[in-house]
Amino acid sequence: MAPTLPSLDVRRLRSYVFRLPLFTRIVLVLVIVFWILELQKVWNVVQWGALIPKEINLGTMYRLNTYPLIHRNFLHAFFNTLALVPLLERFEAEHGTLLSGAMFGGPLSTLPAAVYLLVERGILRQNTAILGASIWVFVLLGVEGIKAYKANPHFAISTYRIPTWTTPLVILLFTTALIPNTSLLGHLGSVGVGYMYGLGYLKILAPPEKVLRWIEGKLNLLGRLPHYVSIDQKTYGRYGVLPTSSNSSLSTAGEGPVQMPYSGSAPTILALRRDPRLLKIPPYLSALCIVIGVVWLFLLPLNEYSRHTYISENALLPGQVHTYFGGSEQNVFNAYKHEIQALSGKSPGEIAATLSNIFRSVGLKAATQKYNYHAAGKSHSGENAYAILHAPRGDATEAIVLVAAWTNMDGELNQSGVALALTLARYFKRWSLWSKDIIILITSDSKAGPQAWVDAYHDEHSPESADPLQLKSGALQGVVVLDNALNHRFESLHIVYDGINGQLPNLDLFNSAVAIASGQMGIGVSLQRMWKHGDSYRERLQTMLRGMVSQGLGHASGPHSSFIPYHVDAITLQAVGHGWQDEMAMGRCVESTFRSLNNLLEHFHQSFFFYLLMQANRFVSIGTYLPSAMLVAVNFTIMAIALWIQSGRPPKPRVASAMAHKAKGSEVEIVQKEGMVALVPKADLAIVERQLFLPVALVVASHFLGAIPLYVFNNTRQETLPRTLWFFAYANVVLPTLLAIIISGFTTLSTHRLILLQCFSLLLLGMFLATLATLNFSLAFLIGLLSAPLSFVGVAMSADNGDAPPKLTTPQKIACNVLLHLLSPPVVVLAVCKIFGVDAGAMLAEAAFGWKVSGLWTQVVVCCVWWPAWLIGAVIVSPSL
Repeated sequence: MAPTLPSLDVRRLRSYVFRLPLFTRIVLVLVIVFWILELQKVWNVVQWGALIPKEINLGTMYRLNTYPLIHRNFLHAFFNTLALVPLLERFEAEHGTLLSGAMFGGPLSTLPAAVYLLVERGILRQNTAILGASIWVFVLLGVEGIKAYKANPHFAISTYRIPTWTTPLVILLFTTALIPNTSLLGHLGSVGVGYMYGLGYLKILAPPEKVLRWIEGKLNLLGRLPHYVSIDQKTYGRYGVLPTSSNSSLSTAGEGPVQMPYSGSAPTILALRRDPRLLKIPPYLSALCIVIGVVWLFLLPLNEYSRHTYISENALLPGQVHTYFGGSEQNVFNAYKHEIQALSGKSPGEIAATLSNIFRSVGLKAATQKYNYHAAGKSHSGENAYAILHAPRGDATEAIVLVAAWTNMDGELNQSGVALALTLARYFKRWSLWSKDIIILITSDSKAGPQAWVDAYHDEHSPESADPLQLKSGALQGVVVLDNALNHRFESLHIVYDGINGQLPNLDLFNSAVAIASGQMGIGVSLQRMWKHGDSYRERLQTMLRGMVSQGLGHASGPHSSFIPYHVDAITLQAVGHGWQDEMAMGRCVESTFRSLNNLLEHFHQSFFFYLLMQANRFVSIGTYLPSAMLVAVNFTIMAIALWIQSGRPPKPRVASAMAHKAKGSEVEIVQKEGMVALVPKADLAIVERQLFLPVALVVASHFLGAIPLYVFNNTRQETLPRTLWFFAYANVVLPTLLAIIISGFTTLSTHRLILLQCFSLLLLGMFLATLATLNFSLAFLIGLLSAPLSFVGVAMSADNGDAPPKLTTPQKIACNVLLHLLSPPVVVLAVCKIFGVDAGAMLAEAAFGWKVSGLWTQVVVCCVWWPAWLIGAVIVSPSL
């Protein structure tokens, strides 16, 4: 007989709908009403009630409750309602109508919204709106996941046992992958809130049951309201399912031992796999990785590991052209320099207008751009002036930029640099050999001005902060910045090349500038403020370490830094020292460099973008230096794997039980795998069920907690930043102990959980640093070294894996706490400022400016990667545990 398809039973569906409890009906009606209201065009319901991060203020807090009731269209509302009704009906039947209304009208709506706003607006700085009842769907799925986990911790797929609490996450991933325009962040926050409610951590937010009973009795709700679910009509316990008597252990009695033929081929290998002595190896292996990584770094300055620089792009031909800049141009330069001095002290608008007139007087198209940024309580405003020289032999598809900031990075008037840029603009206009447009840009300062201009050039600017550009050219191929604030002749050129977030220009551009300055013009070249370089090992190492510190900080080191994130290679030529080189020699260097850039047939791509320079003519490529940071990062992964294995081992027996066990005789089991057979004690084969939820939740929560200092330090005035840093340093002393006490008040932090807590924390830290090493090697290496003690403190030092707390002696606890607090992020920042004589407020204000203007993410790594890992380590060794 052929199988028949199941048919829809209308009577059962009608009966189910008529039996829906009161609050579920109210939610269903509200969703339908709001969808009907969306059909009219007078009032935009979606714009009124959706959760839009930038629209949240004291007057629009209602959005925290209305966004689950509003949908974009009929299909959105239909499918969300279809998923929500069964879950919400069950929740109301278990908890009652009053409690359901209180929770979904309050915490279960506002908490997912708060998590979303914190991450979306505070960290990602985006403004994506969310709406729809799927938020409640995933909250309820999280609650049901925890209930299922308590009743049945695992379900089996083939030979794998998967925790049942992961079911909502699997549904979340499938929903995100299959349904377009779904919010992964919003749904993930909802699942997290559902987990917290299912575990009972949100009990404090629920109304007291006595109050609910009093309200029910006074208003006679059960008698007056149809389909009302009273407190006394609940089918389950208030905060979870009723206890069951199911036995979670499986018995194998009666099956008997499995008989296997014995083979004597290497039986010790199988036994060695579960030898507890293996767990003593990872700490030494981890320490060895750190030592090798540091030694590897110190070997890089040697000739055997570094290479001489070379030009990879043959079309550049640096230093192969004859330069003509000089002679009568000296008089033009002096005239422009007098005009610059006359403009000193005037407003940015007057300066930009005068510079624009100068550009127009030599036949160039000129325009200005205003900008105004706010960071650390200060305003960074000004007006840029720029002009475009259209190439006689080009089609305006490519351009080269010559930049001179009105004030340099030290706040000095860049009088010779600006005058030289104006002189070169007039000089370049007379030549007909250019195949690329030349843009001459004069910015009001060295940080905000270049950033505003390059953002607007690529249409990535914020209209509130910077004006759009009136004139544009083609794709930018290269940028040279002039910095000469001297009133006398200079000795050498200091080439600055570090970009935002440790990004670097193509090495060919740097090598071309060095070849032209030192080879063609005979001008000395220095880098990383190493004015005198004898090419010794010590000087090479010092130059490399200075470059690593600058790259690790990730801040803007000059006007050129703003261009590098847009894949525009840029360098700054800075005149330094007292010597016999004049401005005309610097101008000839720029002319020759522009002639080389003019030869480019395509964008820089032949040479390296990741390198460490240790002298103007010597470098180390990424393939040589990367293993040092990777070795430091892999030490955390090694310890995480060791702790994971240790967490699955059974507790060591007490001394008395061990003696009795020996007296009875050890029970062994024959194990056969890949042709090898061994006799292994049954105790060594036992697997301990890992309690994953609490350690995973604490690790994830600690990383989200890093958003608080990230927001505070990026939104505090510069005057109060030093006090804020000191307050954060003092708070870090008591915060780990306070968190340990709070966590212990809700649950017991057994050794098993502490092991898993440290395991997941080290695993994430190793993963983050290994990924970061490929983007910003220096930052990953420095944070890896400062975090290295986290691998060797806490549970990793304890030999016991029982249910008691780690057996650390009092001296060990004191030593671990002192070591960790000396290496906490705020203490390290204060120590660095003290050692190098840097004002902490100015440094943090620079970081806040980089975050808001330049897209600097160094503080994200510090606050959301390093500090959470430190916090978990400090909690583990807290004296209160």
